[in-house]
Amino acid sequence: MSDKRMRGRAWPRLLLPIVLLGLLGALVYGWNDYARFGTAPLNVATQGDSIDISRGSSFKGIVGELRQRGFSTAHPLYWRLLAEQMHVAGKLHAGEYALEPGITPRQLLANMAAGRVLQRNFTIVDGWTFAELRQALARVEKLKHDGAALDDAAIMQKIGAGGEAPEGRFLPETYAYVKGDSDLDILRRAHAAMVTTLDGLWPGRAPDLPLATPYEALILASIVEKETGRPDERAQIAGVFVRRLRNHMLLQTDPSVIYGMGASYAGNIHKSDLTTDTPYNTYTRAGLPPTPIALPGKPALVAALHPADGDTLYFVARGDGGHVFSRTLEEHNHNVDCYQRKRCQ
Repeated sequence: MSDKRMRGRAWPRLLLPIVLLGLLGALVYGWNDYARFGTAPLNVATQGDSIDISRGSSFKGIVGELRQRGFSTAHPLYWRLLAEQMHVAGKLHAGEYALEPGITPRQLLANMAAGRVLQRNFTIVDGWTFAELRQALARVEKLKHDGAALDDAAIMQKIGAGGEAPEGRFLPETYAYVKGDSDLDILRRAHAAMVTTLDGLWPGRAPDLPLATPYEALILASIVEKETGRPDERAQIAGVFVRRLRNHMLLQTDPSVIYGMGASYAGNIHKSDLTTDTPYNTYTRAGLPPTPIALPGKPALVAALHPADGDTLYFVARGDGGHVFSRTLEEHNHNVDCYQRKRCQ
């Protein structure tokens, strides 16, 4: 047999191993590429990105959106294989999911399968009024504004607190929410948190307080909240007001007067404002105002229920965020001249 014929018959035998080696190499490469895909970060460059999966979305549609938005360039087959390997295909929950820098396809699918939707936070600030709380809620993104068109009374009715005045009834804290939650959901939780906190603190209050109900404690705490933001002064401020209540003295607290002025307050309080009677003018009316004047935080509640002992009945702002306390009207007038009128002697 000629050498030419022998070489012709040898080619198929040589070609088959080459083809098999090529296929094996391709399989090894493909498997390694697939394995790398599952643990390689998605193309997320900035904080705050997310993907919103609506109810009824198909797996193909989810992957398509990730590819269309540039978060993934991997073949859809890779996504399907990974989902099957993780046993989550067909088990992905609807919702909004965070796409943080560094997140991998495996982590994202695990989040979707577990329903670990993106949580945002909304903080109610100590000392806000209810009107300020409503204004802040109206600016929150990814939150349904079901209460925006309702008046205060209707809101209280919706959250299960019908008949209550809303001021002071919501505990300043940070509340987590997810897309689809409503402003009423946050208000409902904040109201429940205040009820729980106040009911928990009330039984352990200091003895012989001139406060008949937890609501009166809430009112006093709101005044303390507006009078000072210094932790070391809250109990002292509360002590002054408690002693004035015991002695049947007018509280004479400017924040309550300002609250009663409503929209007419333009940033300054004048002598005429102190003599113009409103239900909140503690210069013309004895006792506590009819409702809280703000949303008191837990530290202010604690101070109102555990005021500092002492004999001071007056205080005046120093101008640096702190106050000077005094026992007599004469001392107080001297402090007013010194710190308010800058006529120290």
